[in-house]
Amino acid sequence: MKRLVEKLEWLLGLGGTRKDIILLALSGTSLVLSMLDLFSLPFDIAWVSILLCGVPIVLEAVIGLVTKFDIKADVLVSLALVASVLIGEDFAAGEVAFIMQLGALLEELTVAKARAGIEKLVHLTPRTARVLEAGREQIRPAEQVRVGDRLRVLPGESIPVDGVIVSGQTSVNQAVMTGESLPVDKTVGDLVSSGTVNQFGVFEMEATKVGEDSSIQRMIRLVQSADAGKAKIVGIADRWATWIVVIALTAAALTWLVSGQIIRAVTILVVFCPCALVLATPTAIMAAIGNATKHGFLVREGDALEKLATVQKVAFDKTGTLTYGVPRVIAVRSVLPEYDDDRLYGYTAAAEQYSEHPLGKAVVSCYHDKGATLPAAEDFNMIPGRGVCATVAGNTVLAGNAALLQERGILLPEAAQEGAKAYLQQGCTVIYVAIGQKAAGYLVLSDTIRQEAADMVARLQDLSVQPVLLTGDHDNAAGAIAGQLGIREVHAQCLPEEKLSWIGRYQRAGQKVCMIGDGVNDAPALRLADVGIAMGGIGSDIAVEAADIALVDDEVKELPHLLALSKRMMLAIRCNLSFSMALNFLAIILAITGVLNPVVGALVHNAGSVLVIVHSAFLLRWKKRGWKKQ
Repeated sequence: MKRLVEKLEWLLGLGGTRKDIILLALSGTSLVLSMLDLFSLPFDIAWVSILLCGVPIVLEAVIGLVTKFDIKADVLVSLALVASVLIGEDFAAGEVAFIMQLGALLEELTVAKARAGIEKLVHLTPRTARVLEAGREQIRPAEQVRVGDRLRVLPGESIPVDGVIVSGQTSVNQAVMTGESLPVDKTVGDLVSSGTVNQFGVFEMEATKVGEDSSIQRMIRLVQSADAGKAKIVGIADRWATWIVVIALTAAALTWLVSGQIIRAVTILVVFCPCALVLATPTAIMAAIGNATKHGFLVREGDALEKLATVQKVAFDKTGTLTYGVPRVIAVRSVLPEYDDDRLYGYTAAAEQYSEHPLGKAVVSCYHDKGATLPAAEDFNMIPGRGVCATVAGNTVLAGNAALLQERGILLPEAAQEGAKAYLQQGCTVIYVAIGQKAAGYLVLSDTIRQEAADMVARLQDLSVQPVLLTGDHDNAAGAIAGQLGIREVHAQCLPEEKLSWIGRYQRAGQKVCMIGDGVNDAPALRLADVGIAMGGIGSDIAVEAADIALVDDEVKELPHLLALSKRMMLAIRCNLSFSMALNFLAIILAITGVLNPVVGALVHNAGSVLVIVHSAFLLRWKKRGWKKQ
């Protein structure tokens, strides 16, 4: 007896889903044994199913009616259960309870677990700040910083509050706020935001926005507010529950009054139970989720595919979504006769080989990809906010931004300046190079578009879905990418609240929006959009937590398949619902005429539920015809 009690305590202590699966296994076994009638027991073994699956349904229905007068599908199920038990049809009661609990489990499996995205975002908030008072540095909690305080920020530290640089030069990684793939050079007079990361130089700043007004705190509030405004889809059986209950009770009462046979009335209640109706949606969703998983999508919210089927606009972040987010050298231009393009490239890569700057690393990586041997470099010096200086083959090499050469009194020829300007207008980044105090030329770097992106955008348009580009990058970079991909609607230099604003504007205009992004700055937009899809491979944890769907392998070419699948899933759900309702009404007519008894009625329901499940299962391998595999 003690051992049995311990097992029951273990069972009750299980997590929800695992416990439900065990209860359903026990209930299903009891129904099979009841049907075969293998044991001579003083009670029908189907009572195991009634107790394990039926009692929770009845209790939930009673609580809903008493506390909120909330009529759901479980009210009619409870009536059928109680009526079947009262007239001794235990198997029918147990079978109905089992099917309804199975539907509830499938729905539960499609709902994502509680997410910790906001907590992770809070962890990005800097804890301390280096406050300068009378020339002395004191470390204080970041929340104690006041407007006007002077702060010092060291390389590698997160900036504690919003402010303006008053001394020093540096490069700041602003991906948290803007999604830009490359650090931004900062100097005296430039604004910096809390949560962004100082990469290289030491600088001092004056606090302008602190506490709840800081950028990172505004981001947290945006995510919270966006999540609060996201509605959940109500199950179709619960939406129609009031009418189903009224019709079922009326039909049962009239049949009893006219025929005088209570078994016919109970049969009507049994066959009117929305078993197949309850299974119609979750089984199709589960099958579609299985299909999506094979194509690299992790569906984290059960209703995401339902909402995706109605999407009219797909808003893309640029960096890391439509592009790889990694700069590559796309051009080398020399202006000195003694240094051809290849030699200039080699000298620049040699000077950058000890640099920690992403641009410097990109130059070295691309040079290695050519299979060339990197020249040796000496006397390396990192110049924060400007570039690098090193000695290569006895020559002093400067590589960095335009300001680096200007400060040394070195100017490129006019023709070279015009060439560099043309690349800048296309959204590229230019590294200017000087050798031996003479302008030598420049290297051009650009983020590269994903190979499959153009075809993916074209397929979305074939599905009557309009692509939109929402990016924190500059107008030139955004325009260049959009032009190559055929995206007509572009909004550049968007901060997180501006992305949120654009999505809200579309939704107020009655348009359903899907947002696709990878950065922390995309989290509020991912949360507010009708469907949020995060790049799971390269995306930040916070973006993934905020999204409804994660693209695990970052293969955006599969996105059109996901949208087409969602539309096919909704068609399957409508077919399931139509079949379920038709089966219910046919069964009611047969029950009224006395052709069906409660047990046969329950079996008819069982057969209808199986057909719904089989039809939904076809979604597991569905693929839109006419699309060739890439």
